[in-house]
Parts: sequence; structure tokens; C-alpha cells
Amino acid sequence: MASKIRVGILFGGKSAEHEVSLQSAKSIVEAIDKDKYEIVLIGIDKTGQWYLNEASTFLLHADNPKLIALNRSNEHVTLVPTKAQERNLVSLGGGSIGAVDVVFPVLHGPYGEDGSMQGLLKVADVPFVGSDVLGAAVSMDKDVMKRLLKEAGIPTPKYLAATQATCAKLSYDDTIKALGSPLFVKPANLGSSVGVSKVEDKQQFAAAVRDALQYDNKIMIEQCIGGREIECSVLGNEDPIASLPGEIKPTHAFYSYDAKYIDAHGAELIVPAKLPPAVTARVQELALMAFQVLCCEGMARVDFFITPEDEVYVNELNSIPGFTKISMYPKLWEASGIGYSELIDRLIQLALDRHRRLHKLKTNVDLK
Repeated sequence: MASKIRVGILFGGKSAEHEVSLQSAKSIVEAIDKDKYEIVLIGIDKTGQWYLNEASTFLLHADNPKLIALNRSNEHVTLVPTKAQERNLVSLGGGSIGAVDVVFPVLHGPYGEDGSMQGLLKVADVPFVGSDVLGAAVSMDKDVMKRLLKEAGIPTPKYLAATQATCAKLSYDDTIKALGSPLFVKPANLGSSVGVSKVEDKQQFAAAVRDALQYDNKIMIEQCIGGREIECSVLGNEDPIASLPGEIKPTHAFYSYDAKYIDAHGAELIVPAKLPPAVTARVQELALMAFQVLCCEGMARVDFFITPEDEVYVNELNSIPGFTKISMYPKLWEASGIGYSELIDRLIQLALDRHRRLHKLKTNVDLK
């Protein structure tokens, strides 16, 4: 019998989306094919420390999204660059844990989804699920993302970006002249609706800017597109495919963090979305275009707005989307014929395929 593929699941992380990552990891651990894969759980706490965890004890309050927490073990670990198939996972206590064959980073937000972790894994020569360094980095920064989308002719809502240094010059009156009202204010490099505010007056605007700046040194101020919120999942490397779209109908003022992860009735998810065939095709076309324009690989969820006139706008792309069993990324694939366990398997195989392809490239020059 062939030996199992050893999968390192990286979760938690030094990010405001830490708790979302814990929920995603829990779902993957429960669903992964354990006859095919041996899992190695590597939990990262909010200070950035890495721990080797046991599957039965890696979470505290696992079933309560308000209280869920990493159960830090006594074994600190790190990943080190080594020759292929050697011991790349090392205990800081002096022991060796052996090699992981592939890593599944279930990390949302900075230090996990922004190219940082992808760079570390690439230097360590470990195959990993999801986008490479460039795709992860440009997808995380919503300002850079939207510049690239616009350059490619992909419709996206109007926006302004401001840094910590330039926010003092922001004028609410000038902003609504440029973008209209209401507005959305958010950190440029974060997800899961953390630090996002819907703004309808000058007082709310000032408070929203202050709140967003707690999480990032750059913020986005975005036009509000009246219409439907649609999402589409993408899977693949060089020849990606798009899922059926789904629709989100928030019961809150917008699809906030609470609506996504805390309030079980925070939104109605309609999968698949009830769209005219031509609009479904347009959403899938733009999802694939955005995925490739932003140099993504493996997986992404592309978020859209659709106006009452059926105009389709790409809002943003998430290169490591939420991966809980009720998250839209896996739910859309389930509706498209790919179950949760099979989806995990496909993503791991895509990571291994890319690693083999990259290893065929020359890394030195023959000077003879």
C-alpha cells in the first residue's frame, strides 16, 4: 500500500482574521480523506509563534465562534529549508518531526494570505496550496488589486485609496462628490469584513476612517453599488474552472463579520444564484479573468455586485477564502458537483502539480 501524503495544515495566524482561520481548519480536519492523507497540525498564535498540535485537542470552544481559540501545545516548531524529502519541520526543543509533503495554509489576512507565508514556504521548497507569492500579495492589497482589474478592463466599483499619512487630507464632501453616498470604508489589506463600515454622513466617515486605520496603514473608500451580492469560486492552476455563482442576502446593514461568522441568521445564502443564463456566464467569465489577471493559482473566491440592470462589477478576490463547511467557496463547488472532501483533494494535487512543474525550471546557468 502506498504511504500517505503528509499534509501540514497551517492555521490561526497573526491577523485579525485569526478566529476565522480556526473555524476553517476545523472543517478541513474533519473532512480530509484520512485514508490518503496524514495531517500535521501547525497552529500559529496571535503573536506569530508556531505550535505542533494534536487533532483531538487543537481548539478550545471549537463549537462557539465567539469563544473559539487555539489550544497552544508545549511543542514549538518551525519550518526550515532543506533538501527535498528531508526533515523540514523541526521542533525548537531539539527534536525532529520529519518532512511534510505539502502544506495547506488556511490563513486569512496579513502574514498568511498576503504572500508572506507563501514566500517562506517557497524558500523552504515545500509545495503549498493556493496562490504563489505574487498572486497572494496583489490579491491581498485591494488598492493594487483594483488597479490591475481596471487595467485589464474588468469593471470594478469606483474607489479612493489613502494612507495613514494622507488620511488627514480626506474631505467627506469631496469624497461623496467623487464616489456618491453611501460609502464603504475598509482596510486595504484585510478580509472577512473586519474594520469595514458603511458610511452615510460626515460623523460616520471620520469614525470609519479611524476604525479602518487600526488594522492597516492604507484604507479603501469605495462606491456603494446598489444591487445583488454574488460570489463565484475558481479552482485550478494554468487552466482554471469557475463554479456556479451564489447569492448573499444579508439581514444586517451589509455582509459584516458578525453576519458571516457569528450570527447564524446573519445572511441568506442562495446556492446557486437565480440569475439569467447570460448573467451567470458573464460572472463566470469575469471570475476567470480576474483570477488570471491577478496571477492566482489553486483557489479563489471572486465577489461581485450586480445592478438591477444586470451590470456586473467585480468587487474583490480572496485568494484564501473562508473554508468552513458553510462558507461560500466550498458550498459553490458542492452545488457545481465537487464535494468538500474532493475539493480538498483537488487543491492538494494542484499544489503538488505546480511544485513538480516549477522544479523542472533551471535555477543555474552553465558557464562552460
